[in-house]
Amino acid sequence: MALSSYKRRLRTFARRVKRATEAERIAFWRSRPVRADQVLYESFAGNGVLCNPEAIFRTLLDDPRYAHLEHVWVIADDAAAARFDEEFGRHPRVSAVRRGSSAYRQALAVSGYLVNNATFPSWFGKREGQVYLNTWHGTPLKLMGFDMPNGAPQSANTLRNFLMSDYVLAANPFMAETMYEGAYRLDNVFTGLIVEEGYPRIDRQRLDGRTEAETRAELERSGVALDGKPIVLFAPTWRGSSFDNPEDNIDELAEQLAQLQAGVGDGYAVVLKTHQVVHARAAGRPTLARALAPNTIPTNVLLGASAGLVTDYSSIFFDYLATGRPIAFFTPDADLYAEGRGTYMPLDSLPGPVADDAAETGRALAALLAEGAAPHPQYASWAERFTPYEDGGASARIVDIVFGGARDGYRVRPAAKDGRKRLLIYLGGMKPNGITTSAVNLLNAIDHTRYDVTALLPKRRLSTDPATQALIPAQVRQVFRIGGMNGSKAVHLMRRFDDWRSAPRRPGEQRWHESLWNDEWARIFGGSEYDWVADFSGYGPIWTSLLLHSPAATRAIWMHNEMASDRERLINGKPRMKRDLGAVFSLYPEYDQLVSVSHQLTELNREELSDYAPAERFRTVRNFPNVENVTRGMRRPLGEFYDDDALHPEWFTALQEDEGDLRWFISVGRLSPEKNHARLIRAFLAVHAEHPETRLLIVGGGPLHGELQRQIVEAGAEHVAFLTGRQRNPYALMAAADCFVLSSLYEGQPMVLIEAAVCGLPVVSTSFGSVVGALPEGAIRVVDQDDDALAAGLTAFLDGDVPPAHLDVDAYRAEVMAEFEALLEG
Repeated sequence: MALSSYKRRLRTFARRVKRATEAERIAFWRSRPVRADQVLYESFAGNGVLCNPEAIFRTLLDDPRYAHLEHVWVIADDAAAARFDEEFGRHPRVSAVRRGSSAYRQALAVSGYLVNNATFPSWFGKREGQVYLNTWHGTPLKLMGFDMPNGAPQSANTLRNFLMSDYVLAANPFMAETMYEGAYRLDNVFTGLIVEEGYPRIDRQRLDGRTEAETRAELERSGVALDGKPIVLFAPTWRGSSFDNPEDNIDELAEQLAQLQAGVGDGYAVVLKTHQVVHARAAGRPTLARALAPNTIPTNVLLGASAGLVTDYSSIFFDYLATGRPIAFFTPDADLYAEGRGTYMPLDSLPGPVADDAAETGRALAALLAEGAAPHPQYASWAERFTPYEDGGASARIVDIVFGGARDGYRVRPAAKDGRKRLLIYLGGMKPNGITTSAVNLLNAIDHTRYDVTALLPKRRLSTDPATQALIPAQVRQVFRIGGMNGSKAVHLMRRFDDWRSAPRRPGEQRWHESLWNDEWARIFGGSEYDWVADFSGYGPIWTSLLLHSPAATRAIWMHNEMASDRERLINGKPRMKRDLGAVFSLYPEYDQLVSVSHQLTELNREELSDYAPAERFRTVRNFPNVENVTRGMRRPLGEFYDDDALHPEWFTALQEDEGDLRWFISVGRLSPEKNHARLIRAFLAVHAEHPETRLLIVGGGPLHGELQRQIVEAGAEHVAFLTGRQRNPYALMAAADCFVLSSLYEGQPMVLIEAAVCGLPVVSTSFGSVVGALPEGAIRVVDQDDDALAAGLTAFLDGDVPPAHLDVDAYRAEVMAEFEALLEG
């Protein structure tokens, strides 16, 4: 065991050393001048000289106006490397680097032009002086970006790459509007240009006789049996929920291939072209050897050499429309695909026959290939809509625009803007807590017809609760901070020292500090612009620093508590927030608005933090309640909590079967020190001794669960005081209870008190700064911070002296919205 532990630690140390070394190399090359005459190309994460980057590369290489350019290709595949060396190994201006190598990091850091049809790694950030053209790799039929189920986190690095781009390439208006501006939400914030001049890779489909013969010869050298027959290309897309982890359906593909060949007949040779992400798996199957096209032949060259195409949801059929040749669609999993991923157009509207049987699909295509056969009735309209600019000159036009600076007479435009004010809000870690609830409620309350809203979130393992993230409204653009900051370890040590000393930056530090954070902003957001940015969490110096480096915008930071007290507050005997909050406080002078969540907190923070900002910068915006969610939840029957045949916990059975004989106190909140549930349990037990009909439910999870459960057991109270754990719908439990109790030592603006009022519960709460004003005067029975006082408050409820809380919800929400909109107006 000891030896195993030692080896594990050694491996961990080695990984850290490797990462540190790589970071230093990246930092070094990012400090070197950008090479304006060097072009870096990457296609499908290094799978070869392929797709749009290949067509642009060949155009540049053949154009004498650009003879000064040096070209570097990113290669990750051995077969692609061999083919590259065969064609370009002796070319004086063309070279290759292995993806992930030190040479790759160097080239990515210093190349003046970057051309990619997918995404660069998450650690990459475009430098000033670099020009980034993202061509993408096809017009989409299947849903993309935020249009996909759970699309926001899956699209994080793609959106990041688009936002960094100087140019994004659209084959047609549909791709520009539906994919870039719609699915990836580039409208309003993208500062680059959208180029609608056709697709360079489609130029490669125009084969002369010699090129077609060479393509057929390369297929046969790779083992594909053509036997002089015309080619029918079978090009299915990948399956699965993640581009990085596709399904392995190669055995199924082999069976479908055989059936398709049988259907199309012996007069054609069916060649399988797999998607880039599954090709390596397909290449390892002997059953596919005589039909699998090698990855080294560009897809559009294969399309140009094919008499017909069979596909499913792959974007390449849009390219094939430019040939005028027939297409058939094989969709055996249409219902499942529509449910799991979805498509932009219904399958029955496609420009070719659609079938769920491979042999039937083959027969349908053979009928269209027959001499004198009429084209499919949808074909012409689709070709006009999706390939309007494919005249063989797209590559030259893209070169003129990106490398030659041409604009007049070309279809180049900025992303659409609709005049809405652009808001960027960092939501915090999205853990299930009060700040997260308040953030989600704010996003739901904002009028999205007036405001374009972007939410900034962390994206790392265990950082964001998926169920909580799913509550973010669909109208909100989600940007994730993925990957790590660039910069040398020495610079990061200086940054951490600055955070540790919690003081404003000294003269002379500004240059390296500004450079570090400007680079990080650009790595995440590219050139995107916002009118108002906010750190809604207010507890993390990294995020507080990051938001200060947005381009010109009003900057706000939230204060969810009495912040000076929070800084000194002990957690497990230590002031664990002292350094982080000290660093945050040192940045307050650079924020325009310091926003507390209650009027009482504003006064406290204004007084206690007066050294950091003038009085007029301290503002108030109370939290929004999600009344609809509370109302909907409280109306749900208790029976939904557990299946009928499940083993019900004792508290659930007692609550469900209670006919009014018991009196239920309930508290909802995280099981953490500031909630002081231990006091609540002690006070309840004192009351229970006099009123045995009472019961206590504490709803929530957290680090003190074990300690509180021991307290209950040691008191012999496990049949009257219950920890329910975290519940997705606490409101049904609140509605079934009789009195809400809050025992906190401190809170910001306790949303749970508003939720209790919406549920119509009497409320007893301990006294803390923001409890005054949380609800209308007299709505809460406020007691002192001691056990006896809290017990007296519970007894007062039992004696009928604590009436149900009340809240004019509409008036309250209108007041809070007015506070928020006043903030946005400055």
